Amino acid sequence: QVQLVESGGGLVQAGGSLRLSCAASDSIFSLKDTGWYRQAPGKQRELVALISLGGSTNYDDSVKGRFTISRDNAKNTVYLQMNSLKPEDTAVYYCNAHAADPNDRYLELWGQGTLVTVSS
Repeated sequence: QVQLVESGGGLVQAGGSLRLSCAASDSIFSLKDTGWYRQAPGKQRELVALISLGGSTNYDDSVKGRFTISRDNAKNTVYLQMNSLKPEDTAVYYCNAHAADPNDRYLELWGQGTLVTVSS
């Protein structure tokens, strides 16, 4: 069963940077509109950033100017570059994507999540 595979989480000090990656486990599925979400302990999952297939982006106000979502369609991968990290960015980060196979069968996929911990 196809799923999204995330990588790049970890522990970083405040002010540091991390880059998250998201790719489909089965390369025949191409990622369309893709987003990064996060869920902190005791809080609801929230949208962090979105990128369309054409590259248009949207960000939550809390990360504007610090985070950048991008994609490499040749690698079928979406990235989230996180700079100037703050302790309040600590959360499990999830990738969500609409993906299509060569027969235009569309699926909505979620990744398993990757933990980002920012120490003060």
